[in-house]
Amino acid sequence: MSHPPIESQLLAKLRAVSFPTLGHFLEEGFAESGIRSLLSNVKVVGRAATLMLADADALAVNQALAGLGQGDVLVIDMAGDHHHAPVGAVTACAAACAGAQAIIVDGVVTDLLELRAAGLPVFARGTSLLTTKRRGTGRSKFNVPVQCGGVLVQPGDLVLADDNGVFFADLATVAGIVEQALTSDHAEPAILSRLRAGEPVGQVLCPQS
Repeated sequence: MSHPPIESQLLAKLRAVSFPTLGHFLEEGFAESGIRSLLSNVKVVGRAATLMLADADALAVNQALAGLGQGDVLVIDMAGDHHHAPVGAVTACAAACAGAQAIIVDGVVTDLLELRAAGLPVFARGTSLLTTKRRGTGRSKFNVPVQCGGVLVQPGDLVLADDNGVFFADLATVAGIVEQALTSDHAEPAILSRLRAGEPVGQVLCPQS
């Protein structure tokens, strides 16, 4: 089941804002730094479609892929299994063809060169040659609350991710802060210009109130 699209005005703001700027105003929702983009120069805005993967079950991954919709980000909770890779070239291709924006794995992936060539943003803790198997145990769960990088992720949560990291939040939280973040972004070029022009650092960064 895909989730409702993000309202167009908010989507435009999210695509414009620098994601690290959100970290100036918020403290929760930021995934652990071990989960990194395996591609360069990516920026992802989407809605979480979650998978709690049990038993390194490749069949459950395939079933989750069949449930993806336009704008989804597949978020896979490996329950601490950082050995089996649930995502590779075919998985990423299937996700992209379903309209997914990205895949985020709290674990490892495989087929690194193929993933980079395909271009779908993939975030993980690393890579492995060991992959999941078609077990069909039925213990995995799709679109349930999961843990990813130390963050509780609800199905439909907003997912913002780039080369710096991954952030999860409900829409209301981000909608309430994005204007402040954009204002901060717009002020940054002037600050950089003043510093590069030789203005004292204390005068620029520590102005008298």
